[in-house]
Amino acid sequence: MLRVIILILCATTFFGCSSSEKKSQTPEAMFKRALEFEEDDRYEEAIRRYQEVRSKFPYSSQAVDAELAIADVYFKQESFPESQAAYLTFKDLHPRHPKIAYVFHRYAMSVYMQLPETIDRDLSISPEAVLAFNDVIKKFPTSEFVKEAEEKRTELVKKMAEKEIYIADFYFKKKLYTSSLGRFETAVKEYLGLGLDEKILARATLSAVRSGNMVKARAFAQKLESLGKLNSEGQQALSEARK
Repeated sequence: MLRVIILILCATTFFGCSSSEKKSQTPEAMFKRALEFEEDDRYEEAIRRYQEVRSKFPYSSQAVDAELAIADVYFKQESFPESQAAYLTFKDLHPRHPKIAYVFHRYAMSVYMQLPETIDRDLSISPEAVLAFNDVIKKFPTSEFVKEAEEKRTELVKKMAEKEIYIADFYFKKKLYTSSLGRFETAVKEYLGLGLDEKILARATLSAVRSGNMVKARAFAQKLESLGKLNSEGQQALSEARK
């Protein structure tokens, strides 16, 4: 009789443990465990656990949640090229996801966060970030992300303008006036209306004068004069264009 009781207890324990183990291997339980690692700032382990959810339960709703969670963890740990790639993949695979506006915005922010703070460094990915913020604004005009997207886009376009001026000024100081004129012409075409109009037009005028292109000098001077009251640089540019 004692042996029977012991066998029953062992069997109960075994099946209880087996049932508990099975529950811990469900997509819900595995996702919850991955989230716990993320909340403890154990990002690498969290990513590994989320990836495990995806690989073991690829057709579950938790697999989709894990894809987005992986992108978010990369963003949290400031691995922005990785988060950019992850958000891009997610928005391509799940265009109708309820959080798709958030994904588009986080993709844009991932690109933005890779940019340097100063204009003397490489800003070549700035246009990509601007386009990404444009997507947020155009595709999700009523979303909570529009305001920040507009602010970041304006900031980036102004930085791109300042970069163009920075390069043009370099040529001007080297007395390479044709090269500086080309850069300032680009600035006139693309970056007026950002609070830099007088600087751009004055220096475009001076570059045109110094390069001997008086037709362009007078055209720029006319736009410059239309701004109204000018600082000393603007007045100098007008004076040289009128000679």
